[in-house]
Amino acid sequence: KTAVVIGGGFIGIEIAENLAEIGVKTTIVQRGNHLLPTVDWDMASFIHANIRYHGVELLLNTNTNRMNIINDKVLLEFSDGNKLDADMVVLAVGVTPESTLAKKADLKLGVKGAIKVNEKMETSIPDIYAVGDAVQIKNTITGQDVVIPLAGPANKQGRIVADNIFGLNSEYKGSQGSSVIKIFDMTIATTGINEQQAKTTGYEYEKVILTQNSHAGYYPNATEMTIKLIFEKESYKILGAQIIGYEGVDKRIDVIATAIRAGLKADELKDLDLAYAPPYSSAKDPVNMVGFIVDNIKNGIIKQFYFEDIAALRLKNDVILLDTRTTYEYMHGAADGFINIPLDELRERIDELDNSKKIYVMCHSGLRSYLATRILTQNGFEAYNFAGGFRLYNSIQNEELTSTQCYVCINGK
Repeated sequence: KTAVVIGGGFIGIEIAENLAEIGVKTTIVQRGNHLLPTVDWDMASFIHANIRYHGVELLLNTNTNRMNIINDKVLLEFSDGNKLDADMVVLAVGVTPESTLAKKADLKLGVKGAIKVNEKMETSIPDIYAVGDAVQIKNTITGQDVVIPLAGPANKQGRIVADNIFGLNSEYKGSQGSSVIKIFDMTIATTGINEQQAKTTGYEYEKVILTQNSHAGYYPNATEMTIKLIFEKESYKILGAQIIGYEGVDKRIDVIATAIRAGLKADELKDLDLAYAPPYSSAKDPVNMVGFIVDNIKNGIIKQFYFEDIAALRLKNDVILLDTRTTYEYMHGAADGFINIPLDELRERIDELDNSKKIYVMCHSGLRSYLATRILTQNGFEAYNFAGGFRLYNSIQNEELTSTQCYVCINGK
């Protein structure tokens, strides 16, 4: 009746989903501050909310010290002193290459003990090849040696080995780690590296975050998706993307993955000629919209600010925090410190704003706040647009509140 899954990666989440759907009360224990390490903490807030909505409890920033079986129950003890029992515990704590045979054969090993191979997938001993989850390959974004245990790369490597055995000259070009996962009714897809990896690798990068509909809003049943794109500041090289939504997510991540492999710059996404009909997309596809925003940044038309900037901005006297959603939206939830002037009233009420102060603007998804920054800029203000909109802000805020209550939910203390 109860289960604990230790590990919040692909396997752990999929196991938890299946257990929950057959009525097992399930808890995920994750050592880090968010599930699914291929995404960043801000985007993960949407995942956490969806998982909790479907009845799965989360224990984040939690290390499991030991497990004991007591009266047909597994008792878990955590590093913070808390305890939890369950009928079943599943360990899904990561992937390590199984390279025992390679080691015994004196093949050279690399990252995490993975088998070193060349571009032809040949090991350090001629005529011995290795493919799949246990081999070391190149990350096509960073050029670093990595282990990427995914089925797509493994199958391509198998074909390349077969070619080379039969005398064809085939080479593996590396992987950017494109992936997609279903979590209940939600789809999460990534390609390339995330923001945390960009920081660790030392990239000077920029990011855009936007929310778009899966198809034309006037056609029934459109759903929202949030896209985060990471790109290099000077070169505009696309470093990676994360998309979270319900419909059309896989299509958009594949477009961006292809753009990365083709060497397109982030602003060139605006030029992609993508299929359009109201049931499937918008005339300006979400991927095109990403490109438009990057192009605006490149041309100095827009300046951005992010969730992590807001705490410091609240302490400054030379800024105004402005919410341009409707009064109704604002009254039903707003970010602390933001005053409300709806976009449709901004021109008439612009005298209420002090033009000696910088204006930081927010709306639901980023569109109305962008329009507001254009109005303000053309009237002599210095204005910044909030990347991701109130939808992202609210998701992160709710996550921070919920995370502090997780033990209350589980232990009833």
